[in-house]
Amino acid sequence: MSPFVSPGLHRLVAGRFRLILSFFRAAAIIGFMYSPQVLDYFRNARNSGELPQANAVARVENPACGDMLELSLRIEDAVVAEARFRARGCVPTIACASRLTEMIAGKAPAEALAIGRAALIESLGGLPAESQHAAQLSLDALRAALRKFSKE
Repeated sequence: MSPFVSPGLHRLVAGRFRLILSFFRAAAIIGFMYSPQVLDYFRNARNSGELPQANAVARVENPACGDMLELSLRIEDAVVAEARFRARGCVPTIACASRLTEMIAGKAPAEALAIGRAALIESLGGLPAESQHAAQLSLDALRAALRKFSKE
C-alpha cells in the first residue's frame, strides 16, 4: 500500500474496482451466451410499445421465470398490418418478441401461426437451451392474440 493513500481510501477504490470488474465480467458472459442477433434485437428492440389502434391484444406470462409479454396486433384486409409488444423479462424474451413482430408483419394470420419455435430461434442465430422458453412465450402470445381476433 502506498504511504500517500489512506487505508479507507484504498478500500473504497478497491471496492469500486471490484464492482467495475464484475460489471465487465457480466457483460462478457452475456456476450458469450447470446448471438450478435439476439443482443441486437435486445439492445435495439423493434416495434416495442403500445399499439393504440390494435384489434387483437394478448398478455401471457411464464410462471416459471416471471417473464411477461403483451403482444398487440392491428389486422387489416386479412393481414397483420402492424405488431407491437411490451415485455418484462430476460434478454431472449425481448429479442424473441422483437423479432417475431418483424416476422409476422404483412402475413395472413394462418401464415403467422405457421411460424414455429425453431424458425424463430434460428432467425436470431440460436438460443441456449435454458433460454428457449422465450421463443415459446412469444409464440403463445401470438396464438392468444389471433384467437381473440378470430372470436370477434
